[in-house]
Amino acid sequence: MKLKAPERVTFNKSGFCPGCGHGVAGRLIAEVAEEMGLADKLITTVDVACGSLHLEDWHFDTVMAAHGRTLVTAIGLKKVRKDNPVLAYYGDGAGYAIGMAETIHAGLRNDNVIAIVVNNAIYGMTGGQMAPTTLPGQKTTSSPYGKDAARFGKPFRIEDAYSGFDIGYLARGALVGAANINRAKKMIRKAFEKHMNNQGLCYVELLSPCPTNWNLAPLKAKDFLLDEMTKHFPLGEFKGGDAK
Repeated sequence: MKLKAPERVTFNKSGFCPGCGHGVAGRLIAEVAEEMGLADKLITTVDVACGSLHLEDWHFDTVMAAHGRTLVTAIGLKKVRKDNPVLAYYGDGAGYAIGMAETIHAGLRNDNVIAIVVNNAIYGMTGGQMAPTTLPGQKTTSSPYGKDAARFGKPFRIEDAYSGFDIGYLARGALVGAANINRAKKMIRKAFEKHMNNQGLCYVELLSPCPTNWNLAPLKAKDFLLDEMTKHFPLGEFKGGDAK
């Protein structure tokens, strides 16, 4: 990230919890849009979960979608505003539970939109319940003794679901540590570039801490992400990748 905040972000007195990655993700998107000269044309859609707080700090044309329908709302906008870059921003709960059908069919069709999905392994806005991305043994408000993977399944991985799909770009980054954040920005920029070249669905998942719902201090949450989440969610590029 740059030292100077992008002009398209206003930092309010209240917003995301301390240590949350949503603020970092939102800033990276704003930086890339400004650097590429796309800020005036960018249209974003947000879910009604934690990411919706970007309505208060982003200065882009933004539509709030129904829960889990963020991606398909972006697809609809792209069909009527073909010359505008269109980005869907939402969380793992919206994308991999209520919005799973939209996620799968967008990949099948290779719809030409950008999807930025923040994965914190739980449902953040509604109290920290177990999600499709929750790690085996991870304690949540709905799995107080730890997630039983034999009963509820292993964490959902988008690269497995999209393994047979021909999409423009698929990558996973992390929102902790300078090196990871810089790499995540390169992934977001690559998604924008491929989107503007009409290469289809450009999907970037970003691992994020959720100290509040993980019941961890921010630094401990960062360690949990790097030490535990990355065992189940490897970082890197899976399709269309050449970002280093």
